[in-house]
Amino acid sequence: MLTVETLNVDAASFRQMEEADAAGAAGVGKRVLDTVSTRGKQHNPVTGSGGMLLGRVLQVAPGHPDHGRLKRGDRVASLVSLSLTPLRLSQVTATRAESAQLDVEGEAVLFANGAYALLPDDLSERLALAALDVAGAAPQITRLVKPGERVLVLGAGGKSGLLACYAARRAGGKSAVIVGVETHAPYAEDLRKLGVCNTVLEADARDSLAIRTLALEAGGGVEFDLSISCVNVEASEMAAILPLRDRGIAYFFAMSTSFSRAALGAEGVGKDVDLMIGNGYAQGHADATLALLREEQALKALFETRYGGSA
Repeated sequence: MLTVETLNVDAASFRQMEEADAAGAAGVGKRVLDTVSTRGKQHNPVTGSGGMLLGRVLQVAPGHPDHGRLKRGDRVASLVSLSLTPLRLSQVTATRAESAQLDVEGEAVLFANGAYALLPDDLSERLALAALDVAGAAPQITRLVKPGERVLVLGAGGKSGLLACYAARRAGGKSAVIVGVETHAPYAEDLRKLGVCNTVLEADARDSLAIRTLALEAGGGVEFDLSISCVNVEASEMAAILPLRDRGIAYFFAMSTSFSRAALGAEGVGKDVDLMIGNGYAQGHADATLALLREEQALKALFETRYGGSA
């Protein structure tokens, strides 16, 4: 049992609620309260996704695998989706649209097999929560990218996109060609300053033909080995598929993805590519992602600026 202090709503879910409410971001808190009251968890009925939470241990049940290691008062971040986490909220006290985080008062239950991470002492809690929300991205990209490959990252300026770019550069080495696509101009500029991508394009992933044209121009006319979709908008699946070579891999790390649209779209345009569903869990993903932030100081500073500050 945990007392809950902060919810980190997944980007696609937060954006959907923000756009659906006349009050914009200010109305997200009420929608979350309504969802939790109705469903007993933060399970967005439109996107089907949730997020994760930051809380403090209230009680550890006898027989729990970590009974004796976890102590009352320990601060932890859940690594299980809020869509699967029993939750009760009494109020939302603050909303931070930039990081898709809500400060709340409530309680939650993590089951014995539910993954979690103890909050590190050397990183701010909000920064750690933001990174752990997408901790599955970097370790899985590391598995996929081979030295010298050509990688396209959609939504490259957001949390998972930034981590994916760094993981791709580390795995692909200096000879890899990494092209980042970001529609939000300030995020695109932040990405350019980091210098992790060969090219950063400002473009909308919903315009798949434009993305293919721009990406191939940036990559010297050669199709890509791997595309990584980290976008938080619908109807962007084909932007990850069209720029790929035959038997290239499209990796969808986005809750806004329609996998039927991706599969049927690839079939419709005759693209023999492998479609992969992103998994929010990988063995050791929390430690690996936090280590990446510690080692890449420019990336850590950007995360701190965006996600680690006060409300």
